[in-house]
Amino acid sequence: MASADVQSGVSQPPNSTVYVRNLEERIKIDDLKEALTEIFSEYGTVIDLVAKKNLKAKGQAFVVFEDVEAAERAIKEVQGFELFDKPMLLDYAKTKSDATVQREGNEEDLELHKRRRLAEKERKQAHQAAEDQKKLKRPAGATAPDAATARPIKATRGAGLKSSNPGAGAVVPEEYLPPNKILFVQNLPEDYDVDGLTAIFGRFEGFREVRLVPGRKGIAFVEYEAEVGAISAKESTAGMGLGPESKPIKVVYQRQ
Repeated sequence: MASADVQSGVSQPPNSTVYVRNLEERIKIDDLKEALTEIFSEYGTVIDLVAKKNLKAKGQAFVVFEDVEAAERAIKEVQGFELFDKPMLLDYAKTKSDATVQREGNEEDLELHKRRRLAEKERKQAHQAAEDQKKLKRPAGATAPDAATARPIKATRGAGLKSSNPGAGAVVPEEYLPPNKILFVQNLPEDYDVDGLTAIFGRFEGFREVRLVPGRKGIAFVEYEAEVGAISAKESTAGMGLGPESKPIKVVYQRQ
């Protein structure tokens, strides 16, 4: 039985997926999954168990039960239980698992669930990129080098010009912009027109239109009714080779 202190670590509302952390990272994934399955099967039917070996996911696992009651029993009884000499720390997962969504709904529900999860992942990446950019900015209290000892710096074109944008130092790279319903497509072959691009991007949910930029070749904007359509299109077309040379196109979200 878990102690009151460990039990109080549960922070998410009950659902059928248990999030397990503080697992021994040196154990092989197959051995870890086998041990976890043996332990958690005592409390109900386990319909899925996810444990990965990539760096960010090490030491963690998700155990998906058939029902919420089984997950509640498992958290109550297994919280703090030592596995490979390390106490397991349990909580409910923040979102439903793929297996649960598929079991309760259909393929369309599962696809929508995956798109939302991908959108949330990209939002977090965008936020982290913005935070990293802020850290690179010079601290407000930093002093300039002494004029008498500083080495002369060759004047560059545009020296003395100041950006009118106070947030210019924290520009998020295109690859980490948060999802929205408009895509910015670059590196397009010059002979691709609206019809050609519509044939590519029009097959995704909620497609609205393709907009070319007058006087600018090789770029276009593609708009969808909602983020989910743009997310699917971006994931499916980014890096796609077009034209006689199969030059890969670049697809990112429009900067807001």
